[in-house]
Amino acid sequence: MKPIRIAILGFGKIAADQHVPAIQANPRFELVATSSRSGHGVAQTFIDWRELIRSVDGLEAVAITTPPEPRFDMARECILAGLHCLLEKPPTAGLAAIAELDCLAQAQGVTLFTTWHAQHNGGVDGAAKALAGKRIRSMGILWHEDVRKWHPGQQWIWEPGGFGVFDPGINALSIATKIFPGGLFVKSADLAFPENAQTPIAAEIDFTSPEADGPLHASFDWRRSEGEEWTIAIETADGLSVRLEDGGAKLLIDGAVQPRVGLAEYPDIYRVFVDLLDERRSLVDVAPFRLVADCLLIGRRTAVEPVRG
Repeated sequence: MKPIRIAILGFGKIAADQHVPAIQANPRFELVATSSRSGHGVAQTFIDWRELIRSVDGLEAVAITTPPEPRFDMARECILAGLHCLLEKPPTAGLAAIAELDCLAQAQGVTLFTTWHAQHNGGVDGAAKALAGKRIRSMGILWHEDVRKWHPGQQWIWEPGGFGVFDPGINALSIATKIFPGGLFVKSADLAFPENAQTPIAAEIDFTSPEADGPLHASFDWRRSEGEEWTIAIETADGLSVRLEDGGAKLLIDGAVQPRVGLAEYPDIYRVFVDLLDERRSLVDVAPFRLVADCLLIGRRTAVEPVRG
């Protein structure tokens, strides 16, 4: 079978570390070009992504791995050019934009895939199966890390549309919306905004759900100075304990570590992308995005010390 010719638009760290190895390891894809404003990349390289999609013969698909703000215009032009689109998370800077792209992709008959890489971790599907049909007694999400380690020198995260602590926090929400046995809704949110930033550095969120009888809470914080903690702990009404650690890579049920199954995050993303392309359908999941939007809509804002370095 002839491989699918794919390009990466917005070649940077996530593309180099994750997308390139995943594409190159999947025999169904051929990575033929990349674009970045610096001109760095692999395969055939372009500074102008528009020149790439006009110039590369037989191009069929693109992975757009830029920051969120420019993705709408990029994806729109790619869809109109008949290209299948894979979008890094979060898919766009706003909800209306991804809804428009979804409609456009359907009209053009191309695949649009909104990826949430944390959903592809090895323990997530097992947690969803364990919780299916259960009532929930409690949920606690702890997503704490050091912004200086994970986003060194990246000013865009503090600008409007940069998401701030919700850039990693949306990973937790993507897992929660996949494994929770019912709808999740934001009840309240306390958001800590540095005095010199337009996006929050920390958030404390309470949720409600028709399927829950007790507290549902998430704590996101970018000010952790040592190590990371990415955990989701859920107790069911009938006493089952389900705990995800390491961002969803490790699953414990009633304290017992479960065998890890499946591929790593990005190889699994491209496995799903192949399936979508073969089936000529899209997968547009905005549930995590809606929770972030609701936090920003109803959250209480508190000013904290400026971001330094």
